[in-house]
Amino acid sequence: MTMTVPDRDGAPVGYVAELGPVEAAAVICLRLWCDGPASQKLVRKDFASAFGARRGHEALSCFETLCDLCVRHGRRPLMRHQVACRSLGADESCFANFIGYASEGEQEDALMIATTIVNPSMAPALIGLAQEFGLALRRMAIKADRRPEISTAIH
Repeated sequence: MTMTVPDRDGAPVGYVAELGPVEAAAVICLRLWCDGPASQKLVRKDFASAFGARRGHEALSCFETLCDLCVRHGRRPLMRHQVACRSLGADESCFANFIGYASEGEQEDALMIATTIVNPSMAPALIGLAQEFGLALRRMAIKADRRPEISTAIH
């Protein structure tokens, strides 16, 4: 999956540490996933560790499909910062809020944001995936009683 490094839509709008645990983990997962196979392996390991092999794979499968749909049907490529960057880009903020709203069951708000990420006709297909992924991140945060432990979490 190819996504590009910051430019106008990757302009810093805040800091990852200012996000809630679900939103921060969503950004970190996105960055790691886009970083390539070695980083994807770390994300898989984190989910397997948190939920077991089968359930971890199921939760991460939603994220993989979500990322694939964003790439194939995106209005444009999502911009992202490097994995260890403390800044939060505009596209990353949008993605984080999308996952956050979906995980809270705020489907209308999630759908509105999804239409800025992908072609509007594809937006409804993202909601369920985002909700499942976001709920997995929420469960990880509850288990840890803090930010989810994603391999290179930025604080």
